[in-house]
Amino acid sequence: MRDFAASHAVRSGMAHESLADFLVAVNEVATNAVTHGHATAKAVLRIWTVGRTLVVEIHDEGRWTPGEIPGRTPPEPYATSGMGLWVARMASSDITVETGVAGTFITMFFKV
Repeated sequence: MRDFAASHAVRSGMAHESLADFLVAVNEVATNAVTHGHATAKAVLRIWTVGRTLVVEIHDEGRWTPGEIPGRTPPEPYATSGMGLWVARMASSDITVETGVAGTFITMFFKV
């Protein structure tokens, strides 16, 4: 998954110095999808570009109860979990989170 994402990022023109943060963000969200998504379904990663923006969408069939969207507030000091979406939010230029009957879609945007 990381090689796939990295190759797309490089082809889209992402600066080498931005690549590590990009891969951490993608890895965190993909890990969340596998860990917290539906137990019998696989997560799906899609990557495309729109102009000078690299778009990464990760979808799983899990859902959460409506309320506060995870990752909008920083984790507590010394937290050992619950940082994935916060890290992704800090590394991306924008992030959207949608959940519903089709599952959860996390879409991240990165300037290239």
